[in-house]
Amino acid sequence: MAKLYFRYSAMNAGKSTALLQVAHNYGEHGRTVWLFTSSLDDRYGSGIVTSRLGPQRSAQLYDAQTDFGERLKDIRDVACVLVDEAQFLTVEQVRQLHRAAHVLDIPIICYGIRSDFLGNPFPGAAQLLTLADSIEELKTVCACGRKATMNVRVDGQGKRITQGEQIAIEGKHHYIQVCGSCFYRE
Repeated sequence: MAKLYFRYSAMNAGKSTALLQVAHNYGEHGRTVWLFTSSLDDRYGSGIVTSRLGPQRSAQLYDAQTDFGERLKDIRDVACVLVDEAQFLTVEQVRQLHRAAHVLDIPIICYGIRSDFLGNPFPGAAQLLTLADSIEELKTVCACGRKATMNVRVDGQGKRITQGEQIAIEGKHHYIQVCGSCFYRE
């Protein structure tokens, strides 16, 4: 029985690297995977999943209007669906992916962050935490050495930004991962 998986972390924990490794592992066995990434994230080019370590792979784009029920209904000979930047999914898209995993019997693995730079949940991540059959935290560390669980947006001088739109893609802004204690320090 296939499942919907949510693998989450703070920024810079290697989510895209882990996704690319899963895709590679399926490919080593001659299995086909479909990769999706958000059209909002064009840091490394449109439709490309890229690890900060260098590896990259082409992916299908999704946006808020993408109907995963429709996109996946005629899926054939695909062993797994991988979704990067899953925090940008809509609540309905998460439901579509959950349904597809169970009705089409195909594993769907989503990678993303839970919360924004203010500590507020992304709707897609909140829905994944609700519906995912398997939830796994990928760990990373704060500069103080504790486990990082939060994200902070900083400007070019490293000063924390505490206002702005929920979604501002890195490259135009910079993010660092922090522990809860450091998140609440001024």
